[in-house]
This record gives sequence, structure tokens and C-alpha cells, in this order.
Amino acid sequence: MRLLSSLILIGGIFLSAMSFAAGPKIGLLMSDLRLERWQKDRDLFTEAAEALGATVYAQSANGDATTQISQIENMISRGVDVLVIVPENGEVLGNVIAEAKSEGIKVLAYDRLIKFAEIDLYVSFDNVRVGEMQAEAIISKTPKGKYFLIGGSPTDNNAKMFREGQMNILQPAIDAGDITVVGDQWATGWSAEAALNIMENGLTANANKIDAVVASNDGTAGGAIQALATQGLAGKVAISGQDADLAAVRRIVAGTQTMTVYKPISNLAKTSAELAVKLAKSEKINTNGTVENGKVDVPAVLLAPIAVFKDNIDATIIADGFHSHDAVYQK
Repeated sequence: MRLLSSLILIGGIFLSAMSFAAGPKIGLLMSDLRLERWQKDRDLFTEAAEALGATVYAQSANGDATTQISQIENMISRGVDVLVIVPENGEVLGNVIAEAKSEGIKVLAYDRLIKFAEIDLYVSFDNVRVGEMQAEAIISKTPKGKYFLIGGSPTDNNAKMFREGQMNILQPAIDAGDITVVGDQWATGWSAEAALNIMENGLTANANKIDAVVASNDGTAGGAIQALATQGLAGKVAISGQDADLAAVRRIVAGTQTMTVYKPISNLAKTSAELAVKLAKSEKINTNGTVENGKVDVPAVLLAPIAVFKDNIDATIIADGFHSHDAVYQK
């Protein structure tokens, strides 16, 4: 008889406590469960995979790439069928992925691409399009002026894809002389504190003369807005974001953040769970693209992101149940 599913912590591993029925075993390696975003992914993925008869073992590297490598080795020793990895550093996993592949383990890169490794599948959003949406929103509000760019972690391939998309939109305006980029820096670990320091220094270097900030996610946007607020500029400087974090959506309502890019995590998690089970069973997978990772052309399933502004919060984030109306509007 099957036991009630739950998520329990045993020896540092979040174990999906199913009935130990003979189903696919999936190792879910998260980059950092200290962040709100990834907690949602873990829970949604686990629920969906359990519903398909899988057992999920989840671990968090808490922002440390070396820890993640050790955790992947642990999953290999456990004999999992599939590794689903949100890489902390997508450029250093080649050797351990090769070890997994030699044991016949399938590998799915979740949301962030794993580079220089032979992986089976990449599931994410169209991350170049995410960057384009960010830049489109900011250039629409501030078509001319001094721009400051705050990228994400330089070890995260997604951060580079966001920047590629941003520059697709910004470069023509830069070439025309409408926009001047007065700062371009990357926030290590996607840290809000790093973004705060970057923005403080940027404001000082430019005598507070910054008209727009293209921030690559909500955490870095939050850090930048904190620096802007100190100078009385919050709400006066257009600024982008991504992930639809609750604090960011509240800032959009308050007018201090211009927009965020909502990536329906439930769709990403459920799709990835379904595909991970199919990988375990060697079933056919329908993809809609490929992404070159420096070693192979990786089959990819790319989902559509959504630009969110103050006027469509209710129709997107709240309608999907990602955040409640009361939580957003603090009622």
C-alpha cells in the first residue's frame, strides 16, 4: 500500500517519502534553496514527479559549486535514474556529468544550462527573450538618457543570455546616440547586496545622473532600488526585474520598480518532472529547439516568459495563483 507523500530531511537530503514503490528515482540538485524562487521550484517539481510514480531526492548547494559536485556524486552512488540539476556554476560540472553518464544516468539541466558536458535535455524559458522584454520595457519608458546595466552571476549562463537579449534591443539606441551606457557590472551570486554596492558606486560616479537601470532579476533590482531610495530617486528611475518575487511585485504596485518578467514556474516544474520521468523510461520527448553548450547541441524545451507591469499583475501573477491578491496588495 502506498504511503502518503511528503518531503522530509534525512542526512541533508530532502527525500520525497513515497511508498518506495519501484518507480523512477530522480536526484534534484538545487543551486540555492535559501532563495524564495527555488523553494517553489523544488516543491512543485516534487509534487508533479511523485504524481507520476517517481521518488525525488532533493539537495541544495546553498550557493557553493564544490558542494554541488559532491552532492551529484552522492546521487550517482544512490543509483538515481535521472539527475535534474539547477547548476550553481554551469561551467564546472563536465567531469561529474561524465561520471553520471558512464553509469547510464540521464541528465536534465533545469532552467540554467550546463556547459561543456553531454547532457540529455535542457528545460527553461526563452532567456534571450527575457532580456529583450526587460530592455523593451525600460526603453519604452525612458527612450533616451543614461543607462546602467546590472547583470546576474557571471557563472550563470542564463545571465549571459539575458544580457544578449537586452543588447538586442539596446544596441540600436546606443548606436543612434539616444542611450549612453554609463555602467555595466555583474552581481556575483545574483546578490542584492552586491547590486546595492554596484548601484551606490554607480550613482556616485555619475553624480546621481542615471535615468534607467536594466537589472537582470528582482533581487538585483531590489538592491539597486535601495541605493536609489537613499538618493531620493526610487520611482524616478526606470528599472527592470525578473522572477516575480513578492517583494518586487509589491514594488511595482508602489511604483519603485517598472516591471518584472514572470516565468510561470509551475509550468517549468511540471514540464520538467514529466520529462524527467520520460527520460528515466527512455520514452520519446518532443523538443522545440536546441542550445549549443560548448560540447553538444542540447535538445531543449523552451517555455514562454511574460512581461508584467502594474496594469497586468492581476491577470497574470494573481490569476495563476503565484501570489495571492491580499499578499500583493497587503490587504
